[in-house]
Amino acid sequence: MKKRLTRTGNSHAIVLDKGILEVTGIDSDTLLEVSTDGDVILICPVRSDDRVAKLRRGLDRMHKRYARAFRRLAQ
Repeated sequence: MKKRLTRTGNSHAIVLDKGILEVTGIDSDTLLEVSTDGDVILICPVRSDDRVAKLRRGLDRMHKRYARAFRRLAQ
């Protein structure tokens, strides 16, 4: 999908389609984090600390269980 910026006062904005907002669970009340590497702009919803901790615990369990397979895949 290609988009153009829209002038909003002295700033610019990008309008996100309803489908993208629905898939990502973003609405007008969602706090967003915007970052860049100097080339790519990344926009993502800020997730709760509980959600991040739950994901981290799941990743740790997966790594412990499948560490050997991950090493083999890396080679």
